[in-house]
Amino acid sequence: MRELDPERLPVHLAIIMDGNGRWAQQRMLKRIVGHQRGAETVNMVVEHAWRLGIQYLTLFAFSSENWSRPAIEVRALMSLLKKYIRKETARMMRKNIRYNVIGNRSDLPVDVNETLDEAIKQTSVNTGMTLTLALSYGGRQELSMAARRLACDVRDGKITPDDISVENFGTYLDTGGLPDPDFLIRTSGEMRISNFLLWQLAYTELYFTETNWPDFTINEFNKALIDFQSRERRFGKTSDQISPRNKPSNA
Repeated sequence: MRELDPERLPVHLAIIMDGNGRWAQQRMLKRIVGHQRGAETVNMVVEHAWRLGIQYLTLFAFSSENWSRPAIEVRALMSLLKKYIRKETARMMRKNIRYNVIGNRSDLPVDVNETLDEAIKQTSVNTGMTLTLALSYGGRQELSMAARRLACDVRDGKITPDDISVENFGTYLDTGGLPDPDFLIRTSGEMRISNFLLWQLAYTELYFTETNWPDFTINEFNKALIDFQSRERRFGKTSDQISPRNKPSNA
């Protein structure tokens, strides 16, 4: 395996953490055991991303569609989330990592929101990596809410229709202030983005692996990052336009 180039890592990495339940079912275990093992993988990924110097890490932790799962599983997931945040906040402080949350938080239980508020407040002074948790998040819902906020600003005279652009529309999204992801990883073999960051992923490099999230190791992580570094990111240009051979010799 090639070695990682520290100069060519994604600035913003997004991950759809999929396969916890399947991992557990394959082992004749309860689904919550898979989620518990998945939380251990989260710890590893956050630590490794921090050590590599990745500036933004966004994890799809709970989608707006996940509320339709069995109530007992949803309650267990909320309890696991609250426990994770409480346990890991001290480590985030040591690592200078800032918590951020996107999604419809009004759907979350009160005690979970209180725990999130405290963690966000406590880590707001940190200036290192930003760890964003997407909770009760859906991309279509985010876009519709952004359009509603934009429409209100037009109605109130804060902005005119002629002022609307790709750049300023992004400021109405939950991720306003964050750069768009350079790289998206999805585990467990599903090859779709599942209503995640629909606007933000327009030019993101996508990577899919058959590995279930609890089995996603540092080696698997590095393998994905090496694949990212093999990509040619043209953003509509030709290869010749971005090739080093076309740069002036004194550049």
